[in-house]
Amino acid sequence: MDLNTVLEVRDARSRVPWRPGDAWLGGGTYLFSEPQPHLRRLVDLSRTGWEPVRELPDGSLELAATCTIARLSRFGRAWGAPAAPLVEQCCRAFLASFKIWNMATVGGNLCNALPAGPMISLTAALDGTCLLRAQDGSLRRVKVADFVLGAGRKDLGEGELLRSVTLPARALASRTAFRQASLYGLGRSGVLVIGALDPADGSLAVTVSAATVRPFRLWFPLPPDRDALRGAVDSAVGADGWFDDIHGLPAWRRYMTLRFAEEIRRELTSGGAAG
Repeated sequence: MDLNTVLEVRDARSRVPWRPGDAWLGGGTYLFSEPQPHLRRLVDLSRTGWEPVRELPDGSLELAATCTIARLSRFGRAWGAPAAPLVEQCCRAFLASFKIWNMATVGGNLCNALPAGPMISLTAALDGTCLLRAQDGSLRRVKVADFVLGAGRKDLGEGELLRSVTLPARALASRTAFRQASLYGLGRSGVLVIGALDPADGSLAVTVSAATVRPFRLWFPLPPDRDALRGAVDSAVGADGWFDDIHGLPAWRRYMTLRFAEEIRRELTSGGAAG
């Protein structure tokens, strides 16, 4: 879609002063998908030269905000970490053509903060931390699970930029399980649940997304039984946390979430606790 109110496109490397009507331009798949009448200028991130995927000395993984889904998918297929299969599973949950895959970015998916965003699911499940940069150059860090505040809402100030997401080495060593459901064969995710079992201490993290207005990462020092897991999900999400749109009613989303969470508990704990 043409953005006929945009008067100027600036290179982000020039560090232009932020003003009303500005927007960061990454892949542009959301910006150009619908009218944006409030925009007057785009600040283009495509020439920043940020390395898309970087393995850090401590074993953690840094994903640049400008890393495309296609680039991340290629990396995930060749990566040797125990959690590697989760990368491709979440990329495949992305309802998009190959053209979108080659333009859409990890950062854009997080900053859109849509419940069905699979990069939100991936990075929240692996205990990711966002690095945010303000206009004055100051940096702050916030967990992905806390960065997304609700459907379309995120913890991002005026002119603030999501620079990268870092996934810790300990999470990358986890054994993972993935479940996803949609009402349609090629539909947007209505439910997405990910489990991660830490081999070091046996703790279990269950991350619920797509069915909820924001991601919920539930951590258990020891795998819970069925009833404890069910109670933890219901307590965390609450009555108002289930998303409601044409891709699924809240009751269906809750039912499938609880079903998938139990399947994951059993898969990762070889039957889990009794119950």
